[in-house]
Amino acid sequence: MLGYIVRRILATIPVVTVVAVFVFLLLRLTGGDPAAIIAGDSATTQQVAEIRVKLGLERPIVEQFVIWVGRILRGDFGESFFFKKQVAELIRDRLEPTAALAVCTLLLAVAIAVPLGIAAAAMRGTWIDRAVMGFAVLGFSVPVFVIGYLLIYLFAIQLAWLPVQGYQRLAEGFWGFLQRLILPSVTLAVIYVALIARITRTSVLEVLGTDHVRTARAKGLGEGAVLLRHVLRNAAVPIVTVIGLGVALLIGGVVVTESVYGIPGLGRLTVDAVLARDYPTVQAVILLFSVAYVLINLLVDLTYTFLDPRIRY
Repeated sequence: MLGYIVRRILATIPVVTVVAVFVFLLLRLTGGDPAAIIAGDSATTQQVAEIRVKLGLERPIVEQFVIWVGRILRGDFGESFFFKKQVAELIRDRLEPTAALAVCTLLLAVAIAVPLGIAAAAMRGTWIDRAVMGFAVLGFSVPVFVIGYLLIYLFAIQLAWLPVQGYQRLAEGFWGFLQRLILPSVTLAVIYVALIARITRTSVLEVLGTDHVRTARAKGLGEGAVLLRHVLRNAAVPIVTVIGLGVALLIGGVVVTESVYGIPGLGRLTVDAVLARDYPTVQAVILLFSVAYVLINLLVDLTYTFLDPRIRY
């Protein structure tokens, strides 16, 4: 197992390298001179030249990449042109809201979707099965921002149960922190629940038809014991896989959800930086999201060995 874990960790190095190259070229492949775009239409030739020197754009591109990677490894993402702060400081300030939203969404989605998928598979063909599948189709089809505005209108405006927008840090009080996370987490969890529930149902149905499940039932085990001990564990690999792959949906949904609910996280920072053409900030956030996605998929791969010891590739 140790050899497999080491191989999977080493396999992430080329992936992270490709991601770093792509993020680095993102600024260089934009139409026109990046320095002129950053400086604006009213900038003089001297101002554009100063920005080029500041970005190091006058150097060979390979040298630029080596310098940029060296700075990244030291935690130096450069200075934001729009916010006039170090990008690393911006990310540090915005990391808690995004991390809290992502973790709450993930926990909520898994806690709801897996039981729904199991129930739909166990009661195949019943109204429960049809209701779960209908919800899965609907949840996967409706855009995140539409769900967000509907929930705001119902629970924040009409019923006045929860705040409309904003974020309160955990250090300022747990109840206020939780209140402001409920609606965004539910909004973002809907599409995630739809995806996980559908895959869980399919995976559980496949295992329910296997010989070892029929043997367990023939021995007199109850349906609950059969589902938990013999079905769910054998169906876990596809479920864990879709949870890991769904992180891409989660990252994309964070950008929209934070904009809808006015949450000052990395998603909102990305939108503001793109609108302001703040390329150092855009590069840093994209790199951070990409590396997080690679690491989560690495964690999913390593989880396979605990769920199914036969996996060694």
